[in-house]
Amino acid sequence: MSTLFILLGMLGGWEIALIVLVVLIIFGGKKIPELMKGLGKGMKEFKKATKDGNEEEESTEK
Repeated sequence: MSTLFILLGMLGGWEIALIVLVVLIIFGGKKIPELMKGLGKGMKEFKKATKDGNEEEESTEK
């Protein structure tokens, strides 16, 4: 896991631009908004689930 952080820390502007270009070539410009929308919904659901889990945990501790 620490090697992932090291790798991400070493990315510069050119590397990020290259990654974005490859993603655009693979998925196309029309598919990117759909992918981001799905990612946003997934993150929203994850936050909701963790919040609900924490509330349930607090109510059972009392």
